[in-house]
Formats: sequence, C-alpha cells, structure tokens
Amino acid sequence: MPDWKSLLCAGLLLGAVSAQADELSRGQVLYLPIYSHIWYGDMNADGRPKQTLMSALVSIRNTSHKVPIRVSSARYYSTEGKLLKEFLPTTRTVAPMGTLELFVERKESEGGSGANFIIQWEASMSTNSPVVEAVHADIQVNRTPTFITVARPLSPEN
Repeated sequence: MPDWKSLLCAGLLLGAVSAQADELSRGQVLYLPIYSHIWYGDMNADGRPKQTLMSALVSIRNTSHKVPIRVSSARYYSTEGKLLKEFLPTTRTVAPMGTLELFVERKESEGGSGANFIIQWEASMSTNSPVVEAVHADIQVNRTPTFITVARPLSPEN
C-alpha cells in the first residue's frame, strides 16, 4: 500500500497535468493585460512614483498541429476603457503551429498601466486554444525591465 506522501505527490502531479490541458474550443474572446507604462521607485514630490514607457510584443500562437484559426479582432483599450485602436482591420488566418504578432510601440503612452487587448478568435472545428502572451520591455543601457502577461478567456455572457 502506498504511503500518504506518495499519494499526495501523485495527486499534485495529476492536478498539474490536468490543469494544463485546455478544453477544445471553436472560438473565444480573450482578455490580455498590457502595460504601456509601469510605475516604479519611491513617490516624487508631486506624490506619484516614477514611470517608464514599455513596448509590448503581442504573440498569438496557434497550438494546433492541424487546424488553422482565424483572429477576427484585436482591440486595444486604455486604462479608462477607451478603444484606442483595432489592430486587425481584416480577419487574419494563423496556420497550424503559426504565430500572429502585434506590436505596441514604446512611445505609445495613451494606453497607460491598465491598458488591454480584447482578442477574438474562431476555428471551423473544435481545437486547442491559442497561447496569447505579451512580452513587455524597456531596453536601456543601465536597466532593462522585461516581463510577460498572459491572456485569459472571458465569459461569452459578459
């Protein structure tokens, strides 16, 4: 009979594996956090911390070996919820194992620290959900903040 430690480890491993497996889908609406700037350091005399502008590379990766996906919309919103730009004026097809990249320039400061993308994708048949991430960077000589944000599906009712 296995001991409780072995059972606990096996349960945790199975939980981790099942948590990684997505349900198949024919499409989703995804929310992707974007930071066109980040706050850092101590408060200035005006009561605000310093800020630095960030660029963001948005990566929409089709994880299917067989099924192409269509990305119909990639709307970029500001911290206040104002639509700033539709990055895809026409639907783009992403081949199996292919990637669609979008880029938010460092000089784009209107989005703010609470900017986001709403990304819509669909497929002709049920398939793996794409991996959608944004790599944020501010590459400078003496410092290079870099980080990743990950999209999450939104409920169709909202």
